[in-house]
Amino acid sequence: MMDKFTTLTAVAAPLPLANVDTDKIIPARFLKTIKRTGLGVHLFDTLRYDANGAERPDFVLNRAPYRDAKILVAFENFGCGSSREHAPWALLDFGIRCVIAPDFADIFHNNCFKNGILPIRLPRALCERLMEDAQLGGNARLTVDLERQVVVRPNGEELRFEIDPFRRHLLLNGLDDIGQTMQHAAAIDAYEARQHAERGWMPAITAA
Repeated sequence: MMDKFTTLTAVAAPLPLANVDTDKIIPARFLKTIKRTGLGVHLFDTLRYDANGAERPDFVLNRAPYRDAKILVAFENFGCGSSREHAPWALLDFGIRCVIAPDFADIFHNNCFKNGILPIRLPRALCERLMEDAQLGGNARLTVDLERQVVVRPNGEELRFEIDPFRRHLLLNGLDDIGQTMQHAAAIDAYEARQHAERGWMPAITAA
C-alpha cells in the first residue's frame, strides 16, 4: 500500500531546468539496490555534491527551506532517459510527493503514479509563475488539492490541472498494483477454494 495523496501544502523547490533525465535524478551507480528506501541522499547527486562529496551550497535542495520541500517545480520533459523506477523512489525517499512541469517522459510519468507521487502537467507559463512563488521560500507554500484538481498559489489563485480519473482514484486511496489486487482478495480466495475442491491435488492458496 502507498500513502494516500489527498491535499498537500508544502514548500516547493524551484528547479528551472528542462530535459532532466533519470540519470540526473539518480545516477546509474546507485541502482544496485532493489529497496525503495535510502536513495533520497543520492537524489540529483551530481547537482547536489562536488567531486569530493561535499554539498554544493548553490543547489536548491541544499538550502533552507528547500531541504524539506515536498513539491518540485521544473520545466519540460522531466524524467526523460532510461526507464529506471529508482528515479521516483529517490524523489519519494527525499520527501517529494508532487512534481509540477509542462510535461513528463511517459515511463517516468507512469512510475510516479505507481509509487505515490503526483506528476502535474501545467503550461510553461503557469510553471514559471509557480517557479517565482517557489523562489520566495518558506513564506510562499503551495497547496495541491487532488480531490479538486487544483494547485493553489500563495496569493490564493487556483490553477486547475487534469488527471486520469482512474489514476486519481488510486492516489486518493493509496493503491499501488498490489493494493489494487488485494481489493479482490475475497474473490481470489473463493476462486482458489473452488479450484482446490474440484482438483484435490492442487494446493490451497489464499490472497492473504
